[in-house]
Amino acid sequence: MITYTFEKAGLTKEGIERLFHSVEWESASYPEDLHQAIMNSHSVATAWDGDKLVGLANALSDDSMAVYFHYVLTDPAYQGSGIGKTIMNMMLDRYEEMHTKVLVSYPKAVGFYESLGFEPEQTSTPMYVFSR
Repeated sequence: MITYTFEKAGLTKEGIERLFHSVEWESASYPEDLHQAIMNSHSVATAWDGDKLVGLANALSDDSMAVYFHYVLTDPAYQGSGIGKTIMNMMLDRYEEMHTKVLVSYPKAVGFYESLGFEPEQTSTPMYVFSR
């Protein structure tokens, strides 16, 4: 049975690193920084199979006008079971009053986010500066 929470207490560097490695995200290469980033997030919704972290979404927010969902991921062994949808709905409920909700999607996930009400913004382009 999958359980869901906003509690950060059970999040470990190793559990977060394992989850990020499972989806082959580069962030897993920086386990200390990644753990600190998740722990410093405005909020984190997680999915657990027993004591195994199998899904996560984090939010960065000004607590007034805008929220940015930076990481949304589900262990591939659990994808398609509704975990991603559940944790994103948890986040959307938590930030319902925010004027602007933002995320950047990989092309293959656009349909998933559209099913949650997100729409591409035609008048803006995501911009990045990467370090390291």
